[in-house]
Amino acid sequence: MGRGKIVIQRINDSTSRQVTFSKRRKGLIKKAKELAILCDAEIGLIIFSNTDKLYDFASSSMKSAIERFNKTKMEQQQLSNPASEVKFWQTEVTTLRQELHSLQDNHRQLMGQQLNGLSVKELITIESQLEMSLRGIRMKKEQILTNEIKEQTRKRNIIHHENLAYAASSTNGMGLRELEDAADESHAQVRLQLSQPEQPLYKIPSKS
Repeated sequence: MGRGKIVIQRINDSTSRQVTFSKRRKGLIKKAKELAILCDAEIGLIIFSNTDKLYDFASSSMKSAIERFNKTKMEQQQLSNPASEVKFWQTEVTTLRQELHSLQDNHRQLMGQQLNGLSVKELITIESQLEMSLRGIRMKKEQILTNEIKEQTRKRNIIHHENLAYAASSTNGMGLRELEDAADESHAQVRLQLSQPEQPLYKIPSKS
């Protein structure tokens, strides 16, 4: 016979109640861990026994899970009320406007403007940011120049071999190696040297 259905109600016997609590608690925590792993869910589980003993499980951090819960719950409550929704979006606009002003001030300071009143520590921070930006710009510039040089070299090699192939097809059996040698010789520097005229090998008879 199959196992009978368990009636969900308070267990009167304290010993049985404690045994059931221990088994169900372990099973619940196990299921929470599996759900967090399988579904990439953020889970925060808090259990208090009837003796006020605390048991908890958090997939990441219990503090972050509680903060996220409170923040989400408050936003949902605000959005459910039209007046609260307007107030919520007004707060969002104010926050975004403050962030925009902060970014604009930071940009001006990086451009060397509005530096009055800044401490030495703040100026050092701005200087470090500028140096990091310059290093990144130089690295990017060098990378672009290197890629351009490689591309130009590749194109010149292609054109050179295409010219050799075309010349080979237009000559009478001259091979590729001979064409390359001829091309090298055509680019070689020609040196001329002046010298005294050579003496004739025979003597011209004098007239009497």
